[in-house]
Amino acid sequence: MEGRKSRSTTRSGLPRSDIPTIDTSVDSGHPKNGHNLPGTPPYTRGIHSKMYKQKLWTMRQYAGFSTAKDTNQRFKLLLQSGQTGLSVAFDLPTQLGMDSDDEDSLGEVGKVGVPIDSLDDMETLFAGINLGEVSTSMTINAPATTLLALYVAAADNQGIERKHLRGTVQNDILKEYIARGLYVYPPKESIRLTTDLFEWCNLNTPKWNTISVSGYHIREAGSTAIEEVALTLANGIFYAEEAVKSGLDIDDFAPRMSFFFGCHNDFFEEISKFRAARELWYELVNERFNPKNPKSSQLRFHTQTAGVTLTAQQPMNNSVRVSYQALSAVLGGTQSLHTNSYDEAIGLPTNESVKIALRTQQIIAHETGVADVVDPLAGSYLVEELTSKIKNESYKMILELEKQGGVLNCLKSGIQQRMIHESAWKEIQDTENKDLLVVGVNTNIEDSENMNLGQKIDSESESEQISRLREFKKTRNNSIVIQKLESLKITCEGTENVMPPLIEALKSGATVGEVNDIMREVFGTWISPSGV
Repeated sequence: MEGRKSRSTTRSGLPRSDIPTIDTSVDSGHPKNGHNLPGTPPYTRGIHSKMYKQKLWTMRQYAGFSTAKDTNQRFKLLLQSGQTGLSVAFDLPTQLGMDSDDEDSLGEVGKVGVPIDSLDDMETLFAGINLGEVSTSMTINAPATTLLALYVAAADNQGIERKHLRGTVQNDILKEYIARGLYVYPPKESIRLTTDLFEWCNLNTPKWNTISVSGYHIREAGSTAIEEVALTLANGIFYAEEAVKSGLDIDDFAPRMSFFFGCHNDFFEEISKFRAARELWYELVNERFNPKNPKSSQLRFHTQTAGVTLTAQQPMNNSVRVSYQALSAVLGGTQSLHTNSYDEAIGLPTNESVKIALRTQQIIAHETGVADVVDPLAGSYLVEELTSKIKNESYKMILELEKQGGVLNCLKSGIQQRMIHESAWKEIQDTENKDLLVVGVNTNIEDSENMNLGQKIDSESESEQISRLREFKKTRNNSIVIQKLESLKITCEGTENVMPPLIEALKSGATVGEVNDIMREVFGTWISPSGV
C-alpha cells in the first residue's frame, strides 16, 4: 500500500488521537459502533486500520466528451493536475452498444461522453498513457464486456500484461432496469454477460474490479438514502448469488466487487449512510456466503457528489455544495471520489471548472486535517444513531424485496421503480412547498443569472467521428471481421464465455455496434416496466 506522511499534531501542536480510548467495561452507555476499530469487522469505521493516514482516497475525476483525442487531452490535464485515477464517461450511443454512424445515434455522438466505436478509438483515448500504471474506471453497463474487451486489447497492443491492469468496469445492469434506462438485453442474458466478465477477469485480470454496484443512479433518480443503501446492496447480493450459481466461489469474485454511491446535502445522514452500508454488507455476505477471505465482505466504494443537487441558478454556489458533499464522503470513508464541477447543471464542464473540482479534493486532503485522523466522527451520538437506523431500515427493505420474489422479479413488476418515483415526487413537493430550501431556487433568489457557462461541443466533432469510423471500416480486412463475428455469434448461442471471441473480434477490426448487433440478434432486447 502506498504510504503518505500524515500530520501527527494539529497546527497548534496538539496531538491527534487516532482511536478514541473507550473503556467498554465501564462506558456501557456509549454507542456500540464506537467500539469497533477501523479495519476490523463489521468495518463500520472503515475497511483499513489507518485509512487516509496511510493512503489517500483515489481522486478519480469523470471525463469524456467530443472525441477520443479531445478526451485524451482532458485526461492528461487532470493527471498533470494531480488526479490519481482516470474515469471514462461514454456518450449515449456507446452506452447502448451502437456505432456513431448508426441512424439512431444522430445528434448524440460525443455529447455526454466520449464516442468509442473501435479499437482505434480506444487506443487514441489512452495514447501516451501507460495502462499498466494508471487505474481506470469505466462507467459502462449493457456493453460492459465490449468496452473491457477493447481496453484489454489496447493494453495488449501496448505490451502490458493483463495481470497488471487495474481499474473498474461498472457492469451493473440491474440499476439500468430500475433507475437509469440504458439497458439493451433481457435480464437473463444481461446477467450472463455480467457473470462471464466475473469469470474471465478472475482468471486473466485479477486486479480488475469486475463490477461497481451503483447506488448513485438510484439516488439521482430520486431515492432516499435508505433506499439507496437497500436497493444497491440487494442488487449486490443478487449478483453474488448468480456468480455462485455459475460455478464461482464467493472468494473468486467478491474481493473485486466494488460499490458506487452518491453523496447529497444532508451532511450527517450521508456520512452515516456509508457506515451503515459497510456494516450491512459485511453481515449479509457472511450470513449468506460464509467467505474465507476477509476482503469478500469488505464494502469498497467510489463516491460521486450529487449531480441532481446542482442548480443552474447561481451556479457558483454549486462549488460550496460539492465541497460539503465531498467532505462527508471522506468522513464516511470512501475509497475514491469524483467531485462535480459547478457548471454541470448548464453544460459539460470546462477545463477551469474541472480543475476547481479536483482542487476541492486536494484542499480537503492536505489542508483540513481530516485525512490525518482515522474516522474523526467515531463516538458521535448523532452519527452512531443515524448509522444504526439507516442500517436497520435498509435491511427491512431488502427482506421485503426478497419476500416479494427477489430483486429481479420485483424490477420486472416495477416495484423498485415505483418506490423511487414516489420518493422523487415527495422531494419535488417539499421543494415547491418550501419545506426543503434550496438556495437560489426557492430562497435567496436573484433576478439576473449568469448562464454563460459550460463547455460548448463543436457540432463538427460528430461528423468528424462518423467520417473516421467509415474510413476505418473501409481500410480493415472485412473477411476476417466477418469470420470473427461468426465465432462470437456461435459462442453467444452456446454457453461458453463470451470474452475471448469478443476480444478477438474487436482486435480484428469489428466495431462496438457490430459486436453488439450480434448479441442483439442472439439475445434479443427488452423493455423494463416504468413503475408508474
